[in-house]
Parts: sequence; structure tokens; C-alpha cells
Amino acid sequence: MANDESSTGSGYDWKAYRYDPSLVAAIIFIVCFILTTFFHLYQLVRTRTCYFVPLCIGGFFEWIGYIGRALSSQESPNWSLGPYIMQTLLLLIAPALFAASIYMELARVIELVDGESHSMIRRRWLTKLFVAGDVLSFTLQIAGGGIMSSGSLSSVHLGEKIVIVGLFVQIIFFGFFVFIALSFNVRMHKVPTEKAHHYHDAWHKHINTLYVASLLIMVRSVFRVVEYIQGNDGYLLRHEYYLYIFDAVLMLAVMVIFNFIHPSEVKALLKGGKMAKGLKMCSVK
Repeated sequence: MANDESSTGSGYDWKAYRYDPSLVAAIIFIVCFILTTFFHLYQLVRTRTCYFVPLCIGGFFEWIGYIGRALSSQESPNWSLGPYIMQTLLLLIAPALFAASIYMELARVIELVDGESHSMIRRRWLTKLFVAGDVLSFTLQIAGGGIMSSGSLSSVHLGEKIVIVGLFVQIIFFGFFVFIALSFNVRMHKVPTEKAHHYHDAWHKHINTLYVASLLIMVRSVFRVVEYIQGNDGYLLRHEYYLYIFDAVLMLAVMVIFNFIHPSEVKALLKGGKMAKGLKMCSVK
């Protein structure tokens, strides 16, 4: 699917893909994301950890997006617009949903250890600020992706610029989030609360998990920024394996990590109820 304007003097040859998408790779990640997503859905329903709904929705976006790539793999070199739009939009915006759940978990960790005085931002504003930034990033990325998919050369260029802005917004908010989390962690170690001592292992485990997940999403976002800055004919978009290394693998890792270090433990310690520990369910009164 090349653009009609590519041959009208601009010399720019836009294509949906600069390679033949791999069916095998797409199927592998469809299966992997389905497994972790439905595991998350099971954990969410059993433990009622509602603030992980965005991550679960993001998981659905991931495997549906890779279905789009699988469909495209059967159309080379005359790709139709539908599967291309499906994979472009859903794989682009899914990590923004992961980020929303991560932001909300930090607020619960702060509540668990009674550490609001150690946080640079009050807990009730913490989630609102970062989720608002996440919504802005999400909106820009989906708008940019939608404009790119319209087919004209001018729309592709405009859409790319909007997506880049959205990704930079995500990186800026994520960087600030990590700074806030690190600052809270340092202050809590210097002057720990009574609850920080009581829940020492639990809150350390969960905040360290947030650091790891945040780093993975940050690396993926930087990769996407470089990819879009290089443009449709750039080096990264000419080699499919970069997408799988710096997006698919990293986002799958985020979901699997939270399967086994599930935030329902924080919720259960705060309010009681069931919590997921890997494949097991436990109750806290």
C-alpha cells in the first residue's frame, strides 16, 4: 500500500511496511499476550483490584494489535489499510494504559506505609496529575496514529509529528513519576514510619516492581520516539526485529511481572480481602 502522492515530485515513497511482516512472530506474541491478559483478568476479578483495569485493557490491545500484524503478513506486498491501522494504533497506545495502572499503584503504596508526608505531591493529587498526563499522551498518540492512517502524504507527516509529541509527553511524565517515586523511597528510608517497618518487605517489593516496569516502558517509549523521528523509511522501520525486541518483549515483560508480583497484595493489606500471589489466591483479614 504505497501512497499516491509519493510519485508526484516529492520523491517520498510511503509504505505501510518496509518488510514482509512475520506471521510466526505475530502468532507467538498473540498467544503470549492472550495468556498473560486473561491471567490478569482472572486475578482482577478474583481480587477486585480495579485500578489494574487499564493494564488489563492494554493487554487486550496488545494481542489484538498483533492479530493485525498477522493479517498483514498474509497480504504482502499489497497490504490493506484495516489490519495496518489495527496494529499501528493498538500497539502504540497500549503502554499508556499500563502506565495509568502503575501511577495508581504508587498512590496505594504511599497509603499503605502512611507515607504521604514523605511524598513531594499529596497522594490524592498524585494519581490525578499523572493520569491526566497519561490521558493527554494517549489522546495525542491515538490522534496522530489516526491521522497517519488516512493515507495522504501530508497526513502521514502531520500524524508522525503528533505521535512524537504524545510520546515525549509520556516520557516527561514518566520521568517525573520515577523522580517522585525515588524521592519518596529515599525519604522513607531516612525517616521510616511505623507502617513502613511493619510492611517492610511488601512495600519494598512493590515499589521496586514499579521501578522495573517504569524502566521497561521508558525504554520502549524512547525507541518509539526514535522510530518516528527517523520516519517511514528510517532504519528502525526497515527491520521488524527491532519492534519485537524493544516493544513486544518489553511490554510482555511488564505484564508478566505484574502477574507474579500482583498489586492486589497492597490492596488486601490496606482493606483486607483476596490477593494474588502468582498462581495462588490468599486472603487477608
